[in-house]
Amino acid sequence: MTLVKMGKKKKSLTGKIISYFILSIWVLITLIPVIFTILTAFKSDPEISMASFRWLPSSFTYIENFRQAFLMGDWLLYFRNSLLITVITVAGSLLFNSMAGYAFARLKFKGREILFMIILLGMMVSPQSIIIPQFVMMRSVPLAGGNNILGQGGTGLLDTYVALIVPFLAGAFGIFLCRQFYSSFPESLDDAARIDGCGAIRTYFYVFLPLSKTILATLTILKSVATWNDFFYPLIMTQSEKMKTVQLGLQMFRGSSMTHYNYLMAATLITVIPMVIVYACAQKYFVQGIVSSGMKN
Repeated sequence: MTLVKMGKKKKSLTGKIISYFILSIWVLITLIPVIFTILTAFKSDPEISMASFRWLPSSFTYIENFRQAFLMGDWLLYFRNSLLITVITVAGSLLFNSMAGYAFARLKFKGREILFMIILLGMMVSPQSIIIPQFVMMRSVPLAGGNNILGQGGTGLLDTYVALIVPFLAGAFGIFLCRQFYSSFPESLDDAARIDGCGAIRTYFYVFLPLSKTILATLTILKSVATWNDFFYPLIMTQSEKMKTVQLGLQMFRGSSMTHYNYLMAATLITVIPMVIVYACAQKYFVQGIVSSGMKN
C-alpha cells in the first residue's frame, strides 16, 4: 500500500513539474512583447537603426522619447476622447447588460429562451463583418448631421461621440455572463422580495444589484480594455482630428519612409497606464466573477 501511495505521489509531483514548466514557457512568451515595448521606449534613434539587434538600450535615462512622443500630437485631446468614450460605454454597458441578464435569468416570459439564443448568435458574428451596416446606419440617422427627414444629405451621427458609444452599450457576451451569474442565486431571494412587496425592478436594484460586485468588476475590466484599445471602429466612424482616440493617435508615428519605433513604444506605454490602473483596482474580483458566472446552485 505504501508503494502505491509513493507511486501516486511521484506521478503527482511529475505532473506538477510539467504543468509549471509549460506555464512558465507560456508566461515568458506572453511577456516578451511587453519587455520589448518597455526596452524599445528607452532606445535612441541610432540604436533603433542598428543593423545588429540588441535588447538592452545603452541607458535607461533616455526619457526624451516620452517628451517627443507627447509633443507630436494633441495627446490631452486624445486621452479626453478615449476616457469619455470608455467611461460612458462601460457605465451604460454595466447597467444594460446586467438588467438584460437579470431579465433572462429571473423573469418568466414567453419566448425567453428563443430570444436569448438569438442574442447569443451575436457572439458568433465578427465585428468587422457588420462595420459597413453600422456605418450606413450612423450616416443615415434622420435630422442629424445635416440629414433630412429621410436620413439623406449629411453625415448623420458620424464623427460624434454618439456613434462611438451607443453601439456598445450592450453586447451578447456581457448579457451571457450576467445571465449565468444571476442564474446561480436561489429562488428564495425572489420569494423574499415578493413578500416584501418588491416588483421586478425593485428586486433587481435592491436585491440583486448589490450582490453583483464580482460580475460587474469583471465586465468593467473586459469592457474598459476592449473600448480603450479599439482602433478599427473609431477609424471608420471618425474623420476629424478633434474626435481622435489614443489608438488613432499612435498612427502619427508611422511615416511614409520610416516608423519611429522608440516614440511609438513610448506613447504605447503611456496609453497603457489607465488600463493597468483599472485592472489593479478590480483584479481581485475578476477571477471570482468569471468563476461565479459559470456556477449554478
